[in-house]
Amino acid sequence: MTGAMVKDCIIDDELSKVTFVVKNGDMGLAIGKGGSTVTKVKRAVDKGVEIIEYNEDPAQFIRNILSPAELKSIKVIQKEGQDKIAIVNADSSNKRIAIGKNGVNIERAKLLAKRQHDISNIILK
Repeated sequence: MTGAMVKDCIIDDELSKVTFVVKNGDMGLAIGKGGSTVTKVKRAVDKGVEIIEYNEDPAQFIRNILSPAELKSIKVIQKEGQDKIAIVNADSSNKRIAIGKNGVNIERAKLLAKRQHDISNIILK
């Protein structure tokens, strides 16, 4: 519908929202001039629409997911024989943005980080 390549999609009926992860570089196509394309998609799915740009770099991908929160740093670590985790540092006001109402933003970030980069947990400090 938009010409953007969709890599992943989450349908959240509870929040009446669809989250699309689009290929790196396809964000403009997905949004369209003045938001026209994303508006058409919203009407077609009859839900709110969120678009996140994929990135090969897991830290940048997490930054994209948690935007507009301004994050100080993101470290992705994996100790031998253990799961990969991301440690995200943010000040208190940006931490609230990253967590979102009832934890919805951070939970979505954890789900997408797991599906796209096999990161088992995101720890917000």
